[in-house]
Amino acid sequence: MTTFRDGLLAGKVAFVAGGTSGINLGIAKRLAELGAKVAVCGRDAEKAARAAGEIGGDALGLSADVRDYGAIRAALEQTAGDFGLLDIVIAGAAGNFLAPALGMSANAFKTVVDIDLLGTFNTLRACHDLLNKPGASLIAITAGQADQAMALQIHACAAKAGVNQVVRTLAIEWGPDVRVNGISPGPIAGTEGMERLSPNPGMKEASESRIPMKRWGEIGEIADAAAFLCSPAASYITGAILDVDGGSSVGDAGRMDLARGLG
Repeated sequence: MTTFRDGLLAGKVAFVAGGTSGINLGIAKRLAELGAKVAVCGRDAEKAARAAGEIGGDALGLSADVRDYGAIRAALEQTAGDFGLLDIVIAGAAGNFLAPALGMSANAFKTVVDIDLLGTFNTLRACHDLLNKPGASLIAITAGQADQAMALQIHACAAKAGVNQVVRTLAIEWGPDVRVNGISPGPIAGTEGMERLSPNPGMKEASESRIPMKRWGEIGEIADAAAFLCSPAASYITGAILDVDGGSSVGDAGRMDLARGLG
């Protein structure tokens, strides 16, 4: 549960790419709860309309494929036209599945890179002249695979490593008027991604045992991290990748449990 004060983001305009489900919808809801006017965007128009209905108020549900620069630009322009210049943009569209490199087609690899990496670039590049500057806050949703190589995840590892460098490069080029940061969630309960990566209770238990916090995170915890990065409290933070992962990025807690058992 958020502890931010009501109205923290009152008067702000937010656009959330990939905001029709999961983590990104959770972020969109949190921004709206804090007073922002929010547009969510996804490929499926019906899902986008449904997500906007869940958010309530005057939330917009827009349809666009982040791989199509013209389409995402049009969605951003519609948001700015309806709500005003953008203060917050979340680049969160992503795709993933488990596959070994030798079992993956070039097209499958390209699909994830195009959604995650190209989609992040398209969303952030297309919004620049529609931002309320100075003070706009941009956030890309990345993942631990950017830094930690993972079997069966060559496509996501490559794409997310690129996303991290997009964040850092834009922070250099667009400062001081625009802040650009990333959020790297750990395993988050109730998301399609974790249903694919840990599809049974045994895999979930094994995953949790390796996390220092010994549990998966909640969507609301990622939403709170996004709210912080969008708030005045983060006014001197740019080019950062914020790990919200229960310590997953630090190391394997399972090895420490084994060491304790041997001690």
